[in-house]
Amino acid sequence: MTLHESSLLNRTLAAIAPANRGARVMAKERLDQLAIPHWALGRLMDLALDLAAMSGSLHPSVSRKTIAVMAGDHGIVAAGVSKFPQAVTLEMVRNFVNESASINALARQVGAKVTVVDTGVAGDLSELVACGKIIDKKIAPGTANFAEGPAMTREQAVRAIEAGIEVAQSLGDQTDIFGTGDMGIGNTSPSSAIISVICKYSVADVTGRGTGLDDDALANKIVILEKALKLNQPNPQDGLDVLAKVGGFEIGAIAGLILGAAAQKKPVVIDGIISSAGALIADSLAPQCKDYMIAGHRSAEQGHKIALDFLGKKPLLDLDLRLGEGTGGAVAMNLVEAAVAILTEVATFEEAAVSQSS
Repeated sequence: MTLHESSLLNRTLAAIAPANRGARVMAKERLDQLAIPHWALGRLMDLALDLAAMSGSLHPSVSRKTIAVMAGDHGIVAAGVSKFPQAVTLEMVRNFVNESASINALARQVGAKVTVVDTGVAGDLSELVACGKIIDKKIAPGTANFAEGPAMTREQAVRAIEAGIEVAQSLGDQTDIFGTGDMGIGNTSPSSAIISVICKYSVADVTGRGTGLDDDALANKIVILEKALKLNQPNPQDGLDVLAKVGGFEIGAIAGLILGAAAQKKPVVIDGIISSAGALIADSLAPQCKDYMIAGHRSAEQGHKIALDFLGKKPLLDLDLRLGEGTGGAVAMNLVEAAVAILTEVATFEEAAVSQSS
């Protein structure tokens, strides 16, 4: 399947427009007049400008929050790149459904709904699909081992992205702001590979310890990824080729969620390194989608900063998080609400009858 053969992807890309400059200007005029020293709330005010531009309104709504946790397995785990067995992916999906994982706790704290999507878990989740506990977008029971060949076909790459678009569309009527999340043992490997290719950094520069690899295991992971990139030769100018050669189904779905949110002119809070790899794929297909991205945090994974710098995004938080699941994005949603409160609730000098400095 080519990009031109995919009507859903084409329609979504065509629907993505730049953020509203007029709304940004009006928000700037209001914020400049708040009864505080000029721009004294710093990056929260910058974020308020972004939210006004995304929504096209001086009263952006962010009350209805949805974090979509995309789950999928990875054949590269067979090459020995992860400390944990692949079975943990399935077990953690069940943990999400039981609402007892870290993302559930942090989402509850910020009032966000967690939606779990099976894009390619190597296990049977049919009973959870049947009772509506998760969304079924399974493409295959895990990607192929990209240390031995492409992770997926180009058609599967398009299907993964479209899965994320469909999730964004299905949740759009009940969501003001999206958050990206992930679950997939071994998924820092495809994420590092994607960042290496698109951002043009060496594998060693972008590859971290994932779930806690020691020095020897990290060195082995780097060697495996270097050989995999040499074998597959992904084209850095073609995001679909990169995703197909070395990506993951959940990474493609994250890219699709970002594109789907941007097409609806809704903000999407990007989580850690896996979500940022998805953001790189989305950016390669529709650069204007960056206007709707909010970098929730910078993780402890070294490749994450490189990806964020490439996207031109400054993270709201830097807390040495490295869990994934959407946890960093969930915490950052507190700051999104704070930015809206500044824009909509703080009085101007005139409204407050406060004298300005001469």
